[in-house]
Amino acid sequence: MNSDDICDVAPQIETRGDFVKFLKNLEMNNVHCGSDWENDTLDRYIEAMGRWTHDCDGYFKNTDQDVNPDLPTWKLFAEILLAAKVYE
Repeated sequence: MNSDDICDVAPQIETRGDFVKFLKNLEMNNVHCGSDWENDTLDRYIEAMGRWTHDCDGYFKNTDQDVNPDLPTWKLFAEILLAAKVYE
């Protein structure tokens, strides 16, 4: 699954099963398109997850999404993992 495809899947996640499928796709994206990942080591990836999660209110406001990061959903978990691959 290429980066565009995986970005299209994340907003549609509603259930734990959807999230599990997303994780498998994210893994395959890393295997096949890992050179596209800005944060290509575990430490950089985890650091980016933390920074994006801290700053996500601005992302949701800028994209006109009504999301409460204090009440996480499977979709929000996917958004965090997806954002961390490229967040600077």
